[in-house]
Amino acid sequence: MNQEHTIAVIGLGYVGLPLAIEFGKKYRVVGFDVNSRRVAELERGEDHTLEADLVGMRQAVELYKTTQRCGLSFSCDANELLQANIFIVTVPTPIDRFNNPDLTPLLNASAMIGKVLKKNDIVIYESTVYPGCTEDDCVPVLEQASGLVFNRDFFCGYSPERINPGDKVNTLTKIKKITSGSTPATADIVDALYNSILENGTHRAPNIKVAEAAKAVENSQRDVNISFMNELALICDRVGIDTNDVIEAAGTKWNFLKYRPGLVGGHCISVDPYYLAHKAKALGYNPEVILSGRRVNNSIAKFIADKTLKLMIQKDHKIKNANVLMLGVTFKENCPDCRNTKVVDIATELEEFGCQVDIYDPWADAALVQREYGKAVIAAVDPDKHYEAVIACVAHDQFRTFDFAKYKAQNAVIFDVKNFIDRSLVDARL
Repeated sequence: MNQEHTIAVIGLGYVGLPLAIEFGKKYRVVGFDVNSRRVAELERGEDHTLEADLVGMRQAVELYKTTQRCGLSFSCDANELLQANIFIVTVPTPIDRFNNPDLTPLLNASAMIGKVLKKNDIVIYESTVYPGCTEDDCVPVLEQASGLVFNRDFFCGYSPERINPGDKVNTLTKIKKITSGSTPATADIVDALYNSILENGTHRAPNIKVAEAAKAVENSQRDVNISFMNELALICDRVGIDTNDVIEAAGTKWNFLKYRPGLVGGHCISVDPYYLAHKAKALGYNPEVILSGRRVNNSIAKFIADKTLKLMIQKDHKIKNANVLMLGVTFKENCPDCRNTKVVDIATELEEFGCQVDIYDPWADAALVQREYGKAVIAAVDPDKHYEAVIACVAHDQFRTFDFAKYKAQNAVIFDVKNFIDRSLVDARL
């Protein structure tokens, strides 16, 4: 056990909790969150995100209770942070309604840490930001709150998170992490710290800005590639051919990359490009490719709704008060994460035309969806209810055995957004 570091992980969501658990197996770790209900949940040994290794979490908690020197504890009391000498920030970095970076959680966390910061402490950021954010935006807050001087009294690092919600293969300990530090000595400490819990090691970036940019670029690249496929889907719809047939044919070439069209939501791919674009525009450059990709991907929900309505009209369905069943509301399959889900955009568009929309998702937290998006999630599909359209938005395992044939026989429009339904049963695929 390593007694040199006491680590505070700030923010216990999808990113922070797995990190706190793994470090808690080797170091003294305080897992901090401002949400007291979240802390209480974790203290009961539960995790609604389903991302945590609950056995490992309970073992780390028990280790602390036994030794008081190593292991993991949870708290929403900022005074508990006084014992730490390394702070790892894993709070959300969302965008506002104008698609501008919202640094409020990040700066609030920095101000809180600044109040307990001591000489020689290290603050490591994992939250997604634009290049320069750590040193230009966070460090001044740390200095002001602490009265200490950056790179003389305290130091910073950046190691971007790479958590993929719902992925049980590429988990925290099995991925390679980027590390960086504000001084060479700090970079050494940060790199050694992460290497102590990772199976595949680290990539040490030359400085913090490179590490910040790398994170934004990772997801921006995926966003742009998916936007090309989404644009292809829009073109193929007008031509009257199936996009997936085109992709399969093109995929016979050795260097073709089989990206698929689809809804782009979640906490990374639909957000990170705006952080990179924000920095570019601040420096006087308009990032045309990045922003055009965002526009295409943001248009897909409306396309799905409009296509569904056209198909309903072709089947002589009355649009006003038509019943539409939407399967799935999370941003990806077999995962409860609903952040930035674009499924609600489809529902909103259909409702504006007078449709009665039922959303069913066995993975989603219905109360959260209602609170965040104002949409109700039904507890179960009424087998006796007639639907004019069924839209399969998310490919949860539970939906693979759904009786689409029943609704097809009732003349319902079947739209397969994720390309997992028997082709003979669908009226449209993305």
